[in-house]
Amino acid sequence: MSETLIERTRNKLRVAMGVFGLITLAAGIAILLWPMKTAMIVTGIFAVYVIVAGIVYVGASFFSRGMAFGSRFWRLIVGALFVASGIIALTSLQATSAFFFVFMAIMIGVTWIYEGFVAFASLGSSASKGWTVFYAIISILAGLMVIFSPVYSTFALWWILGIAGVIYGIVEIINTFTRR
Repeated sequence: MSETLIERTRNKLRVAMGVFGLITLAAGIAILLWPMKTAMIVTGIFAVYVIVAGIVYVGASFFSRGMAFGSRFWRLIVGALFVASGIIALTSLQATSAFFFVFMAIMIGVTWIYEGFVAFASLGSSASKGWTVFYAIISILAGLMVIFSPVYSTFALWWILGIAGVIYGIVEIINTFTRR
């Protein structure tokens, strides 16, 4: 009996991974064919999420009786800001998409620079000092490149994401049908 349960679970996981592969493939194709429209859809989904989170914060501020007044007040303020920013994002979706993706590119650049300095800091305990230095330098240079040209970097990162989505989706679909 447990063998059939394991087999059923394994088959359900394979189907789930196949569906995930199809969704990833479709998202990758959408990014490559309609980059701005796809960016606007992603931004719209994020804006709706922010509105829902804001409503939850506002609701928590009114219905959390055991919470201190200051906490309830700041939840109300944060919730109202979330709702307002989500509505503003939805009303000017194209501009918000451009800002959002440039902001994300800059954040990726900052993260890469930070990772480079962390790699330099961990050089003493590294097993491969040459590769660690190489990684640190590449990470810092890539981060600087992204920060100083965030618009171009955004397009490049978006295209890389689309290509990766297509490749990953195809690989996952193939794995679904060939793996047991």
